[in-house]
Amino acid sequence: MVAGFHLIWTAYGWWLPNDPRGSSSHEIRIEKIAELGDLHHGRKSIQPPGREIKRFYEHAIDVLKHPLLILEDEDIDLVAESFGAVIKDRRYTCYACAIMPDHIHVLIRKHTDHAETMIDNLQQASRAKLRDARRRSSTNPVWGGPGWKVFIYSQADFLRAIEYIRQNPIKAGRPPQIWKFVKEYDGWMPGRYISRQEICN
Repeated sequence: MVAGFHLIWTAYGWWLPNDPRGSSSHEIRIEKIAELGDLHHGRKSIQPPGREIKRFYEHAIDVLKHPLLILEDEDIDLVAESFGAVIKDRRYTCYACAIMPDHIHVLIRKHTDHAETMIDNLQQASRAKLRDARRRSSTNPVWGGPGWKVFIYSQADFLRAIEYIRQNPIKAGRPPQIWKFVKEYDGWMPGRYISRQEICN
């Protein structure tokens, strides 16, 4: 039984179909983007060095239809504020969240809303927040697409996802992110609560 969802999406212009790290895309529909490099479906087993990824996106800036979006600290705070409002309004239970300059991770336990609806609600609210604050033009996209989901089936899945998301900013050399709308994982699984002692055993 699905217990939750690890939701992931990118800021506009990031993780293109021919990203050097590999991607989930099966084709490249825009000729100018195709010229940046070959398509590799799936994440490459051997990841390229950071300088190669940086060089790829330096070239991508010249072919994208709109400016590449990099979320600055002020933007990240605005996005977090919008997420908090949606999570409270929709009564989602969020166990982890990382708002990175180029992508988003959110871990939410199952809800009457489908994962795609959750992403859409979070994207719409954050897009409006950034545009209202004049941090992004109304003519420029904010997010790179509908994103994707990873199913969470067990306590171990929850704990792995929480740690992965927590480490995201730290590995990028940024401070840990602590958001008021994130609830500490209490061992919840559909139908019952599991004690912390049971999790550790």
